[in-house]
Amino acid sequence: YNLTALREPTAVLTHHLLDSLAAVPPLTRARPSDTRLLDVGAGAGLPGVVIAILRPDVQVHCLDAVAKKMAFVQQVASELKLPNLRGVHARVESWKGSYDVISSRAFASLPDFFNGSRHLLADQGVWLAMKGKVPQEELTALQEQAVGADVFHVEQLTVPGLDADRCIVWARPRV
Repeated sequence: YNLTALREPTAVLTHHLLDSLAAVPPLTRARPSDTRLLDVGAGAGLPGVVIAILRPDVQVHCLDAVAKKMAFVQQVASELKLPNLRGVHARVESWKGSYDVISSRAFASLPDFFNGSRHLLADQGVWLAMKGKVPQEELTALQEQAVGADVFHVEQLTVPGLDADRCIVWARPRV
């Protein structure tokens, strides 16, 4: 399918699969039961597919503008018999729906991610932005650009076998 630039199986395991797995415990703490999650810019379905496998109570929609990537996610959902997983070929700006959690992994800057997906966030919903090291410049930009989002927690992640900084930036709409 040629869905990722990584070709080495060990690198795929650490940089994609284990990295995606690291988001599941924080998501479970934040949303322990029935949840609708939109994974924006899902690419090959990471972390959305991993979440759908490990959290059958979470309805996961993986959204990406590249049709072949979403066809792959649909194939995964079919072959693994995951009724809670759906691949959606669309742009975030044109998609409609309401989600308890909107996630991204290397999709866009925090201001762009929050502004672009705000119309999809349910009441009491949260954003889960997976980042490398703490994105201090993006966090500063949130204040300077008066983006309607409040970061309430930056959670450090440990990814086995990956010697790199990883974190989740949790935010909610500003009231």
